[in-house]
Amino acid sequence: MSEPLRTSRRRWIAAWAVTAAVGLVATAVLNASSTPGPRPEEPVSAVCAERIADIEKQLARAGREGDDGVLTFSRVEGGAADDCDEELRDHFGGGR
Repeated sequence: MSEPLRTSRRRWIAAWAVTAAVGLVATAVLNASSTPGPRPEEPVSAVCAERIADIEKQLARAGREGDDGVLTFSRVEGGAADDCDEELRDHFGGGR
């Protein structure tokens, strides 16, 4: 009578292993499909490049001075022509 019990246990273990493998494969497929591909590099406008360089200088200065606080930046100029939100996010990794 131990033979049917052993066969039943093997079937449960095999079913569990197959279910786990299917779950891992499905998770890998879903993660791969949701990962965005690299965006094509677009040229950054001169105004945005200057703003990025200024922010990097301020960050470097704060790092040299040992400032562990929070840096804040404000926009003095306005307008749609010099809106660099996308470029700043792309450069500093805020879109991850």
